[in-house]
Amino acid sequence: MVDHMAVTATGSDCERYWRAAGISRREAAEMRRELESHLIDASRDGRTIESVVGDDVGAFAAEWAAAQRPADDGELPTWTEVFKARRKRSGLATTAVVAAGVAVIVIAALLAGDGSEAGMDNEMWRWIWVGAAGFLAVAEVITAGFFMLPFAVGATAAAALAWAGVAPVVQLVVFIILSLLSLWGMQRWVKKEDENQPRMGSNRLLDARATVLEPIDRVTGSGRVRMETEHWRATTDGGPIPEGAEVRVVEVRGARLVVEPVDTP
Repeated sequence: MVDHMAVTATGSDCERYWRAAGISRREAAEMRRELESHLIDASRDGRTIESVVGDDVGAFAAEWAAAQRPADDGELPTWTEVFKARRKRSGLATTAVVAAGVAVIVIAALLAGDGSEAGMDNEMWRWIWVGAAGFLAVAEVITAGFFMLPFAVGATAAAALAWAGVAPVVQLVVFIILSLLSLWGMQRWVKKEDENQPRMGSNRLLDARATVLEPIDRVTGSGRVRMETEHWRATTDGGPIPEGAEVRVVEVRGARLVVEPVDTP
């Protein structure tokens, strides 16, 4: 079964990277269509997306971008650099929404904090915190990025204090402090994970042997090979290679394997 959402997401991310790397809009769109076509073929064969792009989609996208750009075009941006700006904008918007929610809670605390009906106020705050924790946890699942989750942690702690009968002002202070500390810690962890992302990519296929399923012609761009149970589009820098020939992978260009005939005795 083809996971069209995963295919589309991978194609979209790669196209965004290629545009940032200086690839023209038209060429990046064509590269995306070819990649998605290959991913769909892989899914139909029962293979995963990783069997095409490798364990690091960023390295895969960079390899393909490097093959399409002139050698003197300068260094390619990293995957993290391209997507950091988008994550930052998303994070700022999410933080603004959360800040507005916190402001509402603060105002409500000030309005309800006269102490005249402490028992009723605490009962109210129990359900406010429980509702806030649930809402923020669901919002984190939908948006991702670890921007909502820290505030969900703070709201959960405040809810526990409310059920223990602690004063609403203390609940509010704990919510704010614990949320900010959690946000700081989680964002540091996310940044560290981005920096330590492994760089493996599709070059694991170099020197592998394959059999030609469709004749390979560099001029027409046609050709397909079988490597064990996997089918790949292929090209060559030499002359045409007939069907049935055994070839060796000498390079990976995006979703295509560059092959050459294996000399047989």
